[in-house]
Amino acid sequence: MRLRKTARSVVTALAVAAVTATVLASPAQASQAPPAGHEATRRAMDAEVAAGIPGITAQARDAHGVWQATSGVGDRRSGAPRAVDDRFRAGSITKTFVATVLLQMEGEHRLDLDDTVERHLPGLVRGNGNDGRTVTVRQLLNHTSGLYDYLADEEYLDTYLRGDGYLRHRYDTLSPRKHVKVALSHAPLFPPGERFSYSNTNYVLAGLIIEKAGGRTYEAEVRDRIIRPLGLRATSNPGNSIHIPRPSSRSYSQLFPADPDRIDDVTEMNGSQGWADGDLITTTGDLNRFYRALLRGALLSPEQLAAMKTTVGVPGSADTGYGLGITRFRTSCGTTLWGHGGGMVGSTSLAVSTEDGRHQLAYNRNGDWDTGSPLAITEAEYCPAQPVPATPPAPTAPPAPVHPAAPTR
Repeated sequence: MRLRKTARSVVTALAVAAVTATVLASPAQASQAPPAGHEATRRAMDAEVAAGIPGITAQARDAHGVWQATSGVGDRRSGAPRAVDDRFRAGSITKTFVATVLLQMEGEHRLDLDDTVERHLPGLVRGNGNDGRTVTVRQLLNHTSGLYDYLADEEYLDTYLRGDGYLRHRYDTLSPRKHVKVALSHAPLFPPGERFSYSNTNYVLAGLIIEKAGGRTYEAEVRDRIIRPLGLRATSNPGNSIHIPRPSSRSYSQLFPADPDRIDDVTEMNGSQGWADGDLITTTGDLNRFYRALLRGALLSPEQLAAMKTTVGVPGSADTGYGLGITRFRTSCGTTLWGHGGGMVGSTSLAVSTEDGRHQLAYNRNGDWDTGSPLAITEAEYCPAQPVPATPPAPTAPPAPVHPAAPTR
């Protein structure tokens, strides 16, 4: 979705759109008394809600156990709070799952990271200077392929992601090859391997390579290799379903920049519009379990995990590197974190972990706009001694109207 496009800036945090909204803030909610040590995280969540995000659900895991909390609302009409076990669309966090599957396949000698795209998808990447014979699987996974991001195509954005176009087409079923076709209508940005440039097209192709190498759907490979072995019971790939399984909250977006007070309910949309570059539905608890297992070597051999963590530089961020479907960045207090951000229309998420897998944080916001502090919650969790701005007072004006979702088909 549009927010997966903005993930160029999200590799260090989470995808957000530069829009604003006003909602009534609600105090944090929790299903259990939280252990000490997360007060700064809770304050940062409350500050995000007071700044306009409808609601946030978060979970942290560390040596003291599991802490989970929510802030704000999951439904702006009813005022129902968010839940700690809410399921949500995780956007580009899907990419870590995809990269893990391909690395496992490499370990089984079904493919090599230095295979060309042409070897697995003959003739698919051709035209306008694009050539699958010069792009490798590794370059897809670390975003150095130079392939154009289909989500940067203006016609695609106007048709599927902006304003009335989104509302008319949100239930359309789209094939992965349609996304590839959109990307290939543009010339490559640079020769393969020259530099980093985030492109969702890379992971559409990665999903197609999974299917070619495994002889099964991408969804089946993710399910049988990751979801079931780790017991991620709330995690799924939606296919072309328009629904998020319950328990879940509503999702909200500002689709019309010219109307800054308009907020649309965008909860329902066809899952095929994301696919292997961002379709995963999950929970904060499942994400923490996944990244803990991944970084502690439960899913990949030491050699494969080292390959995943071999990073390329991200322009404009000296402390950030992108590996194979995973981001490395450093907090203000010097803690190195690994994980991924993700954005879909109406949903922005982040899941990170220390390198030893001992301290995880995952959270989701059910609004997709920028509050000006995309890493505030992460900084609060890992650098609690740093000053955290006080939560601003909740607005006293009534919330902006929510436009109802289009009728379900």
